[in-house]
Amino acid sequence: MRDETSPDGVSALHDLSAVDLIAGFRASQFSPSEVLEDVLAHIAVWEPHIKALYAFDPQGARAAAKASTERWQKGAPMGPLDGVPVTIKDNIATRGVPVPLGAATTKLLPAAVDAPPAARLREAGAIIFSKTTMPDYGMLSSGLSSFHPLTRNPWDLSKNPGGSSAGAGAAGAAGYGPLHLGTDIGGSVRLPSCWCGLVGLKPSLGRVPVEPPYVGRVAGPMTRTVDDAALMMSVLSRPDRRDGMSLPPDNINWKAPDKSPRKLRIGLMLDLGVGQALEQNVRDVAVKAAKAFESAGAVVTEVKGILTREMLDGLDNFWRARLWDDLSKLAPAERGKALPYILRWAEHGAKLSGVEVIRGFNATMAIRAAAGKLFAELDYVISPVSPVVKFAAELAAPLNDPDKPFEHICYTVPWNMAENPAVSINGGYDATGFPIGVQIIGRRFDDIGVLGMAKAFEGLRGAQRPWPKLPK
Repeated sequence: MRDETSPDGVSALHDLSAVDLIAGFRASQFSPSEVLEDVLAHIAVWEPHIKALYAFDPQGARAAAKASTERWQKGAPMGPLDGVPVTIKDNIATRGVPVPLGAATTKLLPAAVDAPPAARLREAGAIIFSKTTMPDYGMLSSGLSSFHPLTRNPWDLSKNPGGSSAGAGAAGAAGYGPLHLGTDIGGSVRLPSCWCGLVGLKPSLGRVPVEPPYVGRVAGPMTRTVDDAALMMSVLSRPDRRDGMSLPPDNINWKAPDKSPRKLRIGLMLDLGVGQALEQNVRDVAVKAAKAFESAGAVVTEVKGILTREMLDGLDNFWRARLWDDLSKLAPAERGKALPYILRWAEHGAKLSGVEVIRGFNATMAIRAAAGKLFAELDYVISPVSPVVKFAAELAAPLNDPDKPFEHICYTVPWNMAENPAVSINGGYDATGFPIGVQIIGRRFDDIGVLGMAKAFEGLRGAQRPWPKLPK
């Protein structure tokens, strides 16, 4: 276990999993109001140091927790997450709260309604006590933003939590309750989960309805355990007609299965031939994970990456043009409020030809084709999540170069474009105790299989370090 404990050895309420909280509510061991107060007290200690929250609403949460407590006392919970504290990323609309998208350029207008993931969580009884921070437009793997204060990593306050689900990653590692909701279009759930020691699932495209939908964009859970990610998916995956790209409703049993790796065909993807060089610590953790599955009976074969330089540069051009389309509509003074890194990166989009932009978008189709061919021969793929262990909190990206913005997402972005489910789960630590994630990727729509593999890995990876505590 990696929980803080009281002097009598009992886990603190803020450190309990959602599964354990629901069991405790059902057995009348504690109430949603008691849990929330413990979470709020814990936040008061951590938040001045990590700045993970946006639109923090303790009083609204107290009212919701009181109502939940009364429902549990009557034996009538409203849903599978009744009373469980949850945070939601800035860019997922919650009614009455502006959606700044992490950018000082955004007009702050209260959202009229909950976006689909927020609506599902609220309907299930979750206590939404805060939103979480993100960088400008979600286009950085960083806690740096022109709107939010700098978000830091609880494992090492001098280091970056990653992004774009920066606040969600920091909140999860610091123990702001068990469930955190992020979004991912190139690695934005998995990268902060990797750098914060969490379980972060990027579902198959359309598995979780979102608004607005877009190529590669998903919402997914960021938790400390696989069981909690599965519990959260049982709620998030419920249908919503606002997303025209969502999958048909499916009767998936979202309890993470006890999946045996025996005889499964697993590819180990290490050196990609594109992007930042793989650091030795990260390689060692990925290899160790593959060997653990091999010892459990899987057939592991090293495979080549599917991303090429042309594909990565194409995605870069497409996304530059896409963001410039938004920024170009702003007056120069308003546009100038964006992070200089983001503005410099996006401005190149104005210089691209239509053919170059279409060629960039077509990279998504080439990646999808390559992934389909790869998974014709494999059941799962294991890889690093990030090529680097960590980087400074103040940087926009590991290289911090807007001319080379995506060199660190080469292990994650292909699976957004190919629509495959992929999960980041902690696999080990560097010499200082900083977490290093492992990625497990499955075939399209095999979300429950990916969670099952992650659950198996929880049993194979060995003891984990305690969750971070503030330095004294």
